[in-house]
Order: sequence, then C-alpha cells, then structure tokens
Amino acid sequence: MEKKDVWTINSLLNWTVNYFKSKNIQSARLDAEVLLSHVLRQERIYLYVHFDEPMEQNELSKFREYVKKRAQHVPIAYIIGEREFMGLPFKVTKDTLIPRPDTEILVENVLNNVDKDKEIEIVDIGTGSGAIILSLLVNLPKAQGKTVDISSKAIEVAKENAVNLQVNDRCEFFVGDLFAPLNDNKFDVIVSNPPYIPQKDIATLEDDVKEYEPVSALTDGGDGLSYYRRLLSEGKAYIKENGFIALEIGIYQSEDVKQIAMDNGWKNIKIIKDYAGIDRVVLAWNVN
Repeated sequence: MEKKDVWTINSLLNWTVNYFKSKNIQSARLDAEVLLSHVLRQERIYLYVHFDEPMEQNELSKFREYVKKRAQHVPIAYIIGEREFMGLPFKVTKDTLIPRPDTEILVENVLNNVDKDKEIEIVDIGTGSGAIILSLLVNLPKAQGKTVDISSKAIEVAKENAVNLQVNDRCEFFVGDLFAPLNDNKFDVIVSNPPYIPQKDIATLEDDVKEYEPVSALTDGGDGLSYYRRLLSEGKAYIKENGFIALEIGIYQSEDVKQIAMDNGWKNIKIIKDYAGIDRVVLAWNVN
C-alpha cells in the first residue's frame, strides 16, 4: 500500500479495489468493503456514511495485512475467521469448508419437511464448521442433533460454533468415518453435504478454493459419487421409519444419486434446484 499522509475510508477503498482488480480478484469492491468493515467493526453501510473519516494507524496496519492475504487469493472467510450462513455467524478455519449460500437450500428443505413442534433427532454426516446441523437446531428448538466428521480439528470448530449459538446442550459431536461412531442410533433425518467434486475437476476450480480449502472436504478422490453410495446404503440402518435423508449434490449428479437411492430402497425421491436452476438437493424417504 502506497505512502500517504491521510487515508480516508473512501480513498482507502478506491485504492484497494484497483489493487484487487490488478490481482484478478473478481469481487474486488465487495471484498474491500467486507475487510474494511471488519477492521472497523462496523456494518458495510458505515463505510458510505463515514466515507471521509480518516483511518487510524493501527487500523491501517490490520487492513494492510488483510489486503496482502486477499491479494494472494486467500478466501475472505479465512482471513476474518468467520462466515455468515442462514443469517448466523460461523467460525471457519483452514480445517473447515467455507459454508456456501447453495447449502442454505439444503437446510431450508429439511426445515420444510419436518414438524417444528416435534421432538426429532437429526444427524449431520461430514459436519465441517457445523453450519448445517447448528442452523437446523437454532430453527428447531425441540430437535436434538448428532454430528460426525473425520477431522477432529473440524469438530473442535463445530463445537465452538455450537457454544456461540447456544445449542451445544442439544448437539453431540463425534470424530469418525460416516456412521461408524453412532452405534445403533436411529434418526428422523440424516443430512449431509459430502465431498462430491470429481477428482478430475479439482484443477478447474478457482485458486481461492483449490489452494486453500481442505481438499478432503471437496472431493472423494474419485468420481464424486462414492460418499453417496455409502450414505444411501449404510444410512438405511440409521433412519427411522418415515424418516428421510437430505443430500447436497454437485452439478450433473442428480440422476446418478437418484438411481443410487432407488437401488437402496429409498422412496418418494425429490430433486430440488438451486437459485441458478441447477439440481442441488436430493431428498429421499424410508417408507414401505
């Protein structure tokens, strides 16, 4: 960042936007605003109401650190250590996938298919930051949750988020492979956003994703379908009668996942599109 006698919010934003653009940051304006508002501990609207406010030296130093990282394509969420999901704040680290808006469709469709006044049990397989299960528990005050991740570091982040969202008394956390730690528990809902990107597609991802997010949370190392095969086959032993499984899926995977579900005896299968019109969620019920 160039030397200048006085940096105002406006001049700093304008300089940063141009700098980010030179580094091929696609959302240069938004990223600059998010980072600066985080440094100032203010909402983004504050930047426009106080555009001529001079920056203090300690604020400039912190902002300079953030800008340097973002210019290297470190994701915003990892820089500031949090990401909003379903209107809730979630801590994220390099050990957790960054929650995405598309995954809110998964959560919303679970909420649309359960009785909010009923005591139900939900398990989230591959929880990461806990965004899915904890958002469900916030919105379902009578629900109980269990959650599993193969990464102990991810589980620690999820536990911290549960405490912050005040639902830790209704959620149990397990480290392990899919259903292995759950013994013979049965659930009303199984929910999962598994690693579904085919290994051959990893190289095509944006640098922000492939260079920084945990690869094990992005791909199964194969065709992108192996976790669906396991979830839909092994999951039948963990679902109550009339319960359902809700899965986020990747592009072009809906028909394959639907077939896997049918092959394993799941019924009433629904495919839900995201806001871009892409098949994003598969719901399937355990009914006779």
